Amino acid sequence: MKKLVLFALTMMVALVLTACVSTTTTATTVSTTTTTESTTTVTTTGEEDFVQGITATSIKVGNTAATSGALAFVGVPFNEGMKAVFKEVNEAGGIDGRLIEFVTYDDQFNAAMGVTFTETLVEDDEVFAIVGHFGTPTVGATLSYIQEIGVPMVYAATGINALYFAETVGNPIMAVQPIYLTDGRLMTARALQEDVYGVAHDEALGETAKVGVLYTNDDVGKSIKAGVEIEAAELEKTANFLYLTVTADTVSAAVTYLKANGVSVIILAMNQTPFAYSMSALYNADLNVPVFTSYVNAAVSALNIAHYNVDRPVYANAWVDIFSEKGQADVAEYIAAIDNTDLEQATKTAYYGNSYAIAGYIAARVFVEGLQRVADADVDLTWASYIAAMENAPISIPMGGTVDFTGGKRWGIAAMSLLQYTVTAMTGDNPATTDVVEDGYNLASFIKVREIETILEIEVK
Repeated sequence: MKKLVLFALTMMVALVLTACVSTTTTATTVSTTTTTESTTTVTTTGEEDFVQGITATSIKVGNTAATSGALAFVGVPFNEGMKAVFKEVNEAGGIDGRLIEFVTYDDQFNAAMGVTFTETLVEDDEVFAIVGHFGTPTVGATLSYIQEIGVPMVYAATGINALYFAETVGNPIMAVQPIYLTDGRLMTARALQEDVYGVAHDEALGETAKVGVLYTNDDVGKSIKAGVEIEAAELEKTANFLYLTVTADTVSAAVTYLKANGVSVIILAMNQTPFAYSMSALYNADLNVPVFTSYVNAAVSALNIAHYNVDRPVYANAWVDIFSEKGQADVAEYIAAIDNTDLEQATKTAYYGNSYAIAGYIAARVFVEGLQRVADADVDLTWASYIAAMENAPISIPMGGTVDFTGGKRWGIAAMSLLQYTVTAMTGDNPATTDVVEDGYNLASFIKVREIETILEIEVK
C-alpha cells in the first residue's frame, strides 16, 4: 500500500538538477565486463576518426559528481539513476554486444578538482564519453577542454549560458537541461503574461506593476538574470523591473526594499540554497505576492511547508511532464529500473519520487539513445559517428518533450511547463513517516498549472 501511495506522489515530482558536491578522490567503476585494450583510431569514409574507451565488449563512460558533502543529496541519487539505466542495458546484452562501464569521481564542487578529474577521465581512464557532467564550477571550467579534445559530453547538470551554442555541427557538448538564459526568459514571460494576480489569482499583471528580481552574484544567478533582462526588453517592460543581488546576509534588506517599493511579483534567479533563504525572508517580511523561479527549485524539499501562504503562490518552470499519459508510462519504466538495482528497498522507495535520481536516469537514457542509433546504422562507433547520430533527429526525453541537436543546435530543452507549489490537508496516517501514527497531515507538492510551451507561445497570451 505504501508503495502505491509513493507512486502517486511521484506523479507530482518536478524534474530539477543543480550544482553538486563531493569529497573523496576514489574512482568507482560499475561494470560486468572485463576491459581489454582500447582501440585508438578507425577509418570511416576514408577519414581517420578518433575513438577511445571502446572494446569489442565494453563502452567506458564517466563523470565527476557529488557523492559526499553538503550536496551529496543531489549527486548520489543522480549517479544511482544513471547506474540503473546502465544495469538494465547491460542485463539486456548491452549495445551491439558491448556492456557499459561507469567510472565516477568526487570533486567536492570544486572547479580545480573538477578539472583534474575530468582530465583523468579523458586521459587516464580513456572514457568514450562524459555522461552527466556535474555542477556549474566543474562544467564551466572544462568546456573549452572538452571542445578541444572532442570527447562527447552528454547532459550537463547545470544550465549555465556557456553551454549555449547556436549552430555548431559536430560540437561534442550536448546539454539537455534548459540553459539558464532560456529558463530566465520563460519565467519572465510567465510572470508578465499569465493571469495569476488579484484576489482570485485570475487577473493579468497591471501595466505599471513593478517586478522585483532577486539574483545571486554567481554563474547561476547572472545567467538567469540575463534571460530576465532579454525578455523584459522583448515585452517592453524594462522600466518595470528592480534588480537586487542577494546573499544570506543581505536578503532581508533586499526584501524590505522590494516591499517598500510595492512590487507585484518577484522573480528569484538562483538555485536551491539561496532560494530557500529568500523564501524565508519573504515569509518573515510578510511580503505576499506571486513568486516565479527556476526549474532547479521545483522540489518540495527546497521550501518550508510551515511558510506556505496561498497569497504568496510559488511558480516554477519544469522541463518534464509526468502528468500526461506518456509521462506516467515513463515514470512506470523509471520505477521498474530503480527496482532492478541492488539498492536496499528503503532507498529504492525513496528514489521513486526523487528528482535527482530521475535526472540521472534521463541523462543516461539520452546517452544510450545515441549509442543505439549508431548500432542501428551499422557503422563503427567513434566520437564523430556518435555525435552525428545524436544530431540525426530530435531525441525524446523520458517524462518530457524532446531535445534537438539537429543542425548543430546546442540549446538544451527550449520549452517548459509551469508548476505551482501547493499544500493539501490529508486525512489518515502520513506514509512518509514510520515512527509515528498521525490522524492527518499536510502534503506539499508541485502541480502542473500550464502545459509545456515555448517562449513565443507564452508571449502572445
